Amino acid sequence: MLAKVLSSAVVGIDAFLVEVEVDIAAGLPNFTTVGLPEASVKESKERVKSAIKNSGYDFPDDRITVNLAPANVKKEGTGFDLPMALGILAATGTVPQDILGRYVLMGELSLDGRVKPVNGSLPMALAARDAGYGAVLVPADNGAEASVVREIDVLPVQTLAQVVDYLHGLQEIEPQRADIDSLFSVSSEAAVDFSEIRGQENGKRALEVAAAGGHNLLMIGPPGSGKTMLAKRLPTILPPLRFAEALETTKIYSVTGLLEKDRALVTRRPFRSPHHTISDAGLIGGGHVPRPGEVSLAHHGVLFLDELPEYKKHVLEVLRQPLEDLQVTISRAVTTITYPASFMLVAAMNPCPCGYLTDPKHECRCSHVQIRRYRSKISGPLLDRIDIHVEVPAVAYKDLAGIPCGETSAAVRARVAAAREIQHRRFARAKVACNAQMSGRMVRRHCRVDDASALLLEAAVDRLGLSARAYNRVLKIARTIADLAGAADIGAGHVSEAIQYRSLDRGKGVV
Repeated sequence: MLAKVLSSAVVGIDAFLVEVEVDIAAGLPNFTTVGLPEASVKESKERVKSAIKNSGYDFPDDRITVNLAPANVKKEGTGFDLPMALGILAATGTVPQDILGRYVLMGELSLDGRVKPVNGSLPMALAARDAGYGAVLVPADNGAEASVVREIDVLPVQTLAQVVDYLHGLQEIEPQRADIDSLFSVSSEAAVDFSEIRGQENGKRALEVAAAGGHNLLMIGPPGSGKTMLAKRLPTILPPLRFAEALETTKIYSVTGLLEKDRALVTRRPFRSPHHTISDAGLIGGGHVPRPGEVSLAHHGVLFLDELPEYKKHVLEVLRQPLEDLQVTISRAVTTITYPASFMLVAAMNPCPCGYLTDPKHECRCSHVQIRRYRSKISGPLLDRIDIHVEVPAVAYKDLAGIPCGETSAAVRARVAAAREIQHRRFARAKVACNAQMSGRMVRRHCRVDDASALLLEAAVDRLGLSARAYNRVLKIARTIADLAGAADIGAGHVSEAIQYRSLDRGKGVV
């Protein structure tokens, strides 16, 4: 007998439907899985056999062949356990084949027949909906995650026997639905706030500009000056995630298994802060079995690299491509996988190896050679891709001892959101979300300057030796500053402030 069950597999962060074909023929007892299965898929036969027997059903003592189509794509994970088991039961007549064909299903089986959670249930539900199916069967622990997909019924299941009874009409399974509005409202409160920052007015202004235009940011200052504190509060002033952005980010966390059990949707902008010992595969993605790296886990959020010169130089250099393309492409012999990586890079570093070059209260003991060698760990092309360089000096005692009276994150976020709304209207017909993503043609169109501003830019290019990329960055920052001010045109004041954010281009240290 031949039976067919629909499941899915994930490539990158997107799922595609897989047809699980089960054939039972007379012959010596054997269980063969074909269709490019990985080791975890090949091991399914032992789990499936035990789950069927321990659930009270007969396991056929015949030759069983399972084909996973399309057969030219590798299949990974344990999500094919449940489809295989139901395929065998359908082939033996235990489960009605016509009813089973209405569903897309996935799930790992334990030896006693319980259905355990798997990665990628959200992309699977999206693929099933796009293919025109009305319902999916997923493990109960994955139900909340999959239920954020609208226009499809998500049926959470706990055991193999429960699925069999449901297909026979002996038991009802209530579709699980997610309240999207409540998911976003619960995550609206952050644990930290912008008002907690003491002093650092220049740094807070730089963060506001960076958030308003989606610009990359580098903070330079002595130890303890508050660079990490500033960085951790950047997500609190970024505009809230839109549903489409939250869905795309959640897909990344779903396929990597990092989505929290009680969290159906990633509704806060991610903040990732990897240690400086991270490898290039850990940062960008890859590995023997390709998986997203930190740049993809920070999608629509912030990637914070503390102590930037301490990272291996080749690890930093691989950042250049995703910073430009907003995605990562990993090529292997049999496949090419693309992960989204639209993130804000925020980095922090000391001005010198000891950290006290710009600190008036501590003496710097580093030589010019040591300082030059320390800063040379960050290449010019990478610095060009970081829009804003800002000094974060040590905080004065009066600021530390005083009562915090700065603006709250909500107040700053309102201005940032207003500036982003201007950009949203400006780029309504383009695949651009913010000023930082403008192409050269867009810069020429939207960043025109008057004569006074042109003279300032000419002087900056001559004195700082700005590259063509850095020149465009200055124009983009000026456009963002003008948007924050609600100005239609870029003025000399906007350009002047933007030029101040390129301090490392001077080549002589921090100003």
